[in-house]
Amino acid sequence: MRMNTTATGGRTTSSGTGALLVIAAVCATVFAIFAPTIMPSRANAAEVTYTTWRQVADAIAAQLNQGEQKYADGNTAGASSDFMAAYNTIYVGSNFTTVVHDTLGTDRQANHQRQFQTITSLSYTTGNSAQIAQQVVALNTDLHTAATTLDANTSLDKPDVYARKLAAQIKADRKRLDAAKTKNNGKGARTWSEVAKEMGDILDKALAAYEHGDGAKGAGYVNDAYYQYYEKLGFEKNVMNAISGGRVSQVEYLFKESRQAMNNGEPIKQASQYVTDLKAMLVEDAATLDGGAAGKVNPFTAFVTSAFGQAFIILLREGLEAILVVAASIAYLIKTGNKSMTRYIYFGVAAGLAASGILAIVFNALFGGSGPQQEITEGVVALIAMLMLLYTSNWMLSRSSEHAWNAYIKDKTVAAVSKGSLLSLAMLSFLAVFREGAETVIFYQAIFSMVSGSTSGIWWGAACAAVVLVIVFLLIRCTSVNMPIRPFFIVTSVFMAVLVVIFAGGGVHALIEGDAVNGTYLRGVPTSDWLGLYPYAETIATQAAAAIVVITLTAVALIKEARTRRQLAGKTEN
Repeated sequence: MRMNTTATGGRTTSSGTGALLVIAAVCATVFAIFAPTIMPSRANAAEVTYTTWRQVADAIAAQLNQGEQKYADGNTAGASSDFMAAYNTIYVGSNFTTVVHDTLGTDRQANHQRQFQTITSLSYTTGNSAQIAQQVVALNTDLHTAATTLDANTSLDKPDVYARKLAAQIKADRKRLDAAKTKNNGKGARTWSEVAKEMGDILDKALAAYEHGDGAKGAGYVNDAYYQYYEKLGFEKNVMNAISGGRVSQVEYLFKESRQAMNNGEPIKQASQYVTDLKAMLVEDAATLDGGAAGKVNPFTAFVTSAFGQAFIILLREGLEAILVVAASIAYLIKTGNKSMTRYIYFGVAAGLAASGILAIVFNALFGGSGPQQEITEGVVALIAMLMLLYTSNWMLSRSSEHAWNAYIKDKTVAAVSKGSLLSLAMLSFLAVFREGAETVIFYQAIFSMVSGSTSGIWWGAACAAVVLVIVFLLIRCTSVNMPIRPFFIVTSVFMAVLVVIFAGGGVHALIEGDAVNGTYLRGVPTSDWLGLYPYAETIATQAAAAIVVITLTAVALIKEARTRRQLAGKTEN
C-alpha cells in the first residue's frame, strides 16, 4: 500500500488517510452483513470433552433452556441461534446423532431431528412460548432417556473416545479419497451424458449414506460430485458459456442445498428431493452439451474466461502501472543530469521482483486447500484484491492531473537525489514494483485456485504479457515518449473501480459456495461472471456497498482536483 503526500500551498496533506478510513468502513459493513450468517462448524475430536452421553444431553438441555428464555424475553433471533447451536454444535458436533442412529435406530434419530426442527421453526415468530416450552421438555426427556441407554451400553465408547476414533477414521478415509482424486485425468472420450451419470451415481451414494445416518459422509460425496466432476471436468464452464450463467447458479444452489441438508440433519425426504432435482438438471444440461451447444462459444468470451487470457490481462495491466512509475522516475533522473543514479532504480526493481516471488511462495503455502477450502481461499483472495484495487484506484485518481503526477514524481526523486541517498532511490522503485507484484500474486492465486489440471495456460499467458511489457518499457525508456498521464490514469482508475465491484460479488459468492457464509438465494436474479453478479442477497449487498464507496472516493478526488486547479489558476493570474 502507498501513503503519498502532495504539496499544496505550502501544506503537506495525506491523500491516503481518507481512502483508508473509507476502506475500513466498508470492511466493517461487509462484516456486519455476514457476521450473523457464518456457518457453525462440527466439533473436532479435541473439542469433544464429554466423558458420558448424559453430559451431552445435559449440555443440549442447557442450550435449549437458554434459547427458551431468550424467546420468552422477546429475542427471537437469539432464541433461534441457541436452538440451532444445540443441534449443530452439540447434538451433531458431539456425534450424538450418529451414535443414536447406529445404536438406537433410524426412527429414533429421525424423531430427534424433527423435534429440533419444530422448535427452531416455532422460534422464528412470536406467540409460540407454550408450544416451545412443551417441545423443549419432550425433547430433553427423550435425549436423556437415550443418553441413559447409551451409557449403559458397555460396548459403546464414551463421547470423547468415540470422537477421537471417528476423527482418525475420517482422516484415513479422506486420505484415501484424495489419493483417488488424483487419478481423475479429465473427461477424456466420455460424453457429457456419461459424466452426468457418474455424478448421479455419486449423488445416490450420498443419499444412501445420509439415509443410514452419516450426514458428514453424504455431504462429502456431494462435494466429490461437485468439485471433482462438475468443476474439474469443465462441466460448469461449458454450461456457463453454452447455456447460461443463470443455469450454473441454479445447479450450484442445488449442490449447496443438498450438502447443507445432510450436514444440518434435514428430513430425508427433503434431501432426496434436492438430489433428484439436481440429477435431473445435470442430465438435461449434459444432453444439451452433447447436442453441440458446447462448441457455440463466442471467441472473445472464450479468451477472457480462459486461464491464458486472465493471466495475460492481469499481468499486462499490473505491469503497465509499475512500468509507468519506474520509467517516469528514470526519465526524470536523466533530464536532471543524474543518469548515473538510474542503476539504483533497477536495483530496486530487482528487489521488488524478488520480494514478490517470496510472497508467491508464502501464498502457495497458506492457500493450498481443495474442495470447499478452494472456494473459501478464492473468496478471501478476491476480497483482499478488492481492497487493494479500491486503494489503488483512489490513488491513481488523485494523481490524474498532470500537475499532481509531476509533483509526485518530482517530490520522490528530488528528495532522494538531494540527500544523495541511494537507498531512497532503490526504495522508490522497489515499492512501485513490489506493490504491483504483490497485487499480481494475489490475482494469480485466484486464477490458480479456479484452474484444475494443467496450469500451462497460466504460464503461457504470463510469459506473453511479460514480453509485451518489456517491449513497452524499452519504447518508453529509449524514445522518452511523453505519456498522456491524465487520460491513462482516469481510464485505468475507472476500470479498477469496476473491478472492485466485480471482485466484491465474486469473492462473497465463492465464500457462499464454500459454505463459509450462508447464501440467501434470490430466484429470478440473473447471473453474470463478467459483472460478478450472482442471485444471492449477500453478493448484491456487498456489491452495493462497494459501489457506494467507489462513488464516494471518486467524488472526493474530483472535488480536490477542482480545488487544486482553481488555486493554480489564481496563482497564474497573480
